[in-house]
Amino acid sequence: MSALIKLELKKVKIGWYVKGAIIANILILSFLFIIGYVEKWEGNSVFINYDEAFIILGALVRATFIIFAAVLIVKLVIEEFKNKTVTVLFTYPISRKKLMGAKLMIVGCLTFITVMISNLFLLGAFIALNFFFDIIPGTLPVDKVVPQIISVITFAFATAGTSFISLYFGMKKFSVPATIISSIVIVAIISSHNPVFSVASNVYLPLLLAVVGICVAFMVIRRMEKIDII
Repeated sequence: MSALIKLELKKVKIGWYVKGAIIANILILSFLFIIGYVEKWEGNSVFINYDEAFIILGALVRATFIIFAAVLIVKLVIEEFKNKTVTVLFTYPISRKKLMGAKLMIVGCLTFITVMISNLFLLGAFIALNFFFDIIPGTLPVDKVVPQIISVITFAFATAGTSFISLYFGMKKFSVPATIISSIVIVAIISSHNPVFSVASNVYLPLLLAVVGICVAFMVIRRMEKIDII
């Protein structure tokens, strides 16, 4: 399996993903800082406390990398079926299920790792910026650090699982637009945040969607032997 994963990583040339992730992190940090600083300058406060800032930051990271995951699914799976280049892979003396499993493992692992690293980096950077510019009132309580790290790991897992849902829609007719659009719809569902009810801070819905996404991934892998590429 590791050899298959290395082969797929070489094929997709993962450098674009790394560069995109770095740029996305810089943009998210810049956006939050500018909004927070401008609001403070005008006498308002967009972030009531650190919890509010972390919820918004986490929602932006998850939204970004669910869409990144959809692009990965397009490159690794949908386009190969759409262009029928997957027929070459299916001629290899390797199980189709293993081939698809390797592709989806790349999507899931990259999404999990990137969401976790991005969250930790942005949390640290935002706390450091706040020390100099005082965008958020008060200080970060020490007792919130460990729960926040646990939350980051939990949401990273949930995001990785949820990202597979767009695979279901993409595999219907090997449609690139369906894959991307479905990921955007998912982002809209899990990223809503307001003072009355916040989906972005509720981990149960993302975990439920993660279970659905993992089931979709297993379903697609199981169907590999039955799929005919004409």
